[in-house]
Amino acid sequence: MKGIILAGGTGTRLYPLTRVTNKHLLPIGKEPMIYHSLKQLTSADITSILVVTSKEHMGDVVNLLGSGEEFGCDLTYKVQEKAGGIAQALALAENFAKGESIAVILGDNIFEYTIKPYKDNFLKQKDGARVLLKEVGDPERYGIAALDEYHVLSIEEKPNNPKTNFAVVGMYFYDNKVFSIIKNLKPSGRGELEITSVNNAYIKLNELKYDVVKGKWTDAGTFESINEANEILNNNNNEILT
Repeated sequence: MKGIILAGGTGTRLYPLTRVTNKHLLPIGKEPMIYHSLKQLTSADITSILVVTSKEHMGDVVNLLGSGEEFGCDLTYKVQEKAGGIAQALALAENFAKGESIAVILGDNIFEYTIKPYKDNFLKQKDGARVLLKEVGDPERYGIAALDEYHVLSIEEKPNNPKTNFAVVGMYFYDNKVFSIIKNLKPSGRGELEITSVNNAYIKLNELKYDVVKGKWTDAGTFESINEANEILNNNNNEILT
């Protein structure tokens, strides 16, 4: 299995902190935010990792992470020329994946516990995809999943009347069909290729399963959530619980 960290975006909700740097390089606890994504993937024994980021910040990211030797992994880098959505960034990883299944983490997602059990569950299901869910108090801010015992039945983006309180978080596992699925996507109303569209394609195949995240989680994309991310990692000295 290959790992992919998506670390692009402009971070406009964190201005002026992101005026001269990528948000994934901001400190969370005692380390740059992107360290957490690397630690999560390596904690799940995923050591061949691609980092996708913007051309404006690629130099800083490479200078920080280098070859990956410090983290016990091998790093490859890819430039996302312009913001075209999460699925568009993921499409850049096709040659890197070389037909293997992939674990995709959004670089601003912070988890208290290791993702390893979820990766192991995905490998047991043989094919399809697997997403991670977290029960939230403000479901209207997220993509919300309707579920049965094993499968995600639908995902609705920022619903006014959510069917559940289970939000889809920024960690995904896909088999090698994912790149064919992306090639057949059409841009959303905001002109981007959406990761929800990818997940909905797997739903149509009845191949989207899920796990509920253990412990705390946040996406560090706002001032409020970056404070929460700092609290999570400061409490654990930037280590990931098992």
